[in-house]
Amino acid sequence: MEMGKNKSEKFSMDFVMAGMAAIMSKSAAAPIERVKLLLQNQGEMIKRGSLQKPYNGVGDCFKRVLKDEGLFSFWRGNQANFIRYFPTQAFNFAFKGYFKSIFGRSKEKDGYVMWFAGNVASGSAAGATTSLFLYHLDYARTRLGTDSQRQFKGLLDVYRETLSTDGVVGLYRGFGASIMGITLYLGLYFGIYDTMKPILLVGPLEGNFFASFFLGWSITTVSGVCAYTFDTVRRRMMLTSGQSKKYRSAIHAFREIVHFEGFSALFRGVTANMLLGVAGAGVLAGYDQLHRVAHRQGYMFESYQGALK
Repeated sequence: MEMGKNKSEKFSMDFVMAGMAAIMSKSAAAPIERVKLLLQNQGEMIKRGSLQKPYNGVGDCFKRVLKDEGLFSFWRGNQANFIRYFPTQAFNFAFKGYFKSIFGRSKEKDGYVMWFAGNVASGSAAGATTSLFLYHLDYARTRLGTDSQRQFKGLLDVYRETLSTDGVVGLYRGFGASIMGITLYLGLYFGIYDTMKPILLVGPLEGNFFASFFLGWSITTVSGVCAYTFDTVRRRMMLTSGQSKKYRSAIHAFREIVHFEGFSALFRGVTANMLLGVAGAGVLAGYDQLHRVAHRQGYMFESYQGALK
């Protein structure tokens, strides 16, 4: 009974600290994320007539949005982003520990390969489970972030209009591509971090915020680029909700984008996504620091990054 209570307390602590780290970093990066969404989805926006002239990169997008929509427009949709990101990151970190108890392996007993595979599997399972419950918020964020012509009055209006035209299915358009992408991304994101941290963040670098930050940024950048095509496909599919013409599947969307816009269209906004990786790195580093503070205050629990020995 006491063991179950301790596990529950550890889970709750993981949830709270991961959410706190996520809120701070994600709010600061909201303008970069909106630029990324606009660059990534401009092909679909041009087809719909909501964008007349394509953006010529990150700098051009920033300038035009600031000129045409004003400074605060960079935070358009951040309400949905804020609501989504807290439970998303919190559940990812908390469920990571749960799935690690299932898939985790001992490096000494089972070998390095099985230990690494366990880290990847637990990270992927945590991400997929979280996405199942919160995908509709990601959809709302995408629609608001690309809504330069103010089609929607706010978060609730996105749900209202989507449900009236497409039903619940409209809120989950692109979900299949999302699961594939998030499995790849989080498998790398968590798995590589768990693997590299005990190798690199040792000695004088142990507990160093900047060392943890740059390691996290490097990993989020690599993971983001590897999974970026899935992210583009799913968001392009999201924008067809409420439209007469829709992609039949993720494969159909992939083929249509490549055929009409070229393969490079799948990577539009990837530079902004790399900058956005700073937020992800802040979550990882911030979580580490919060964990150290909680540990000094007497909270005894395992960090989500803690590898099985």
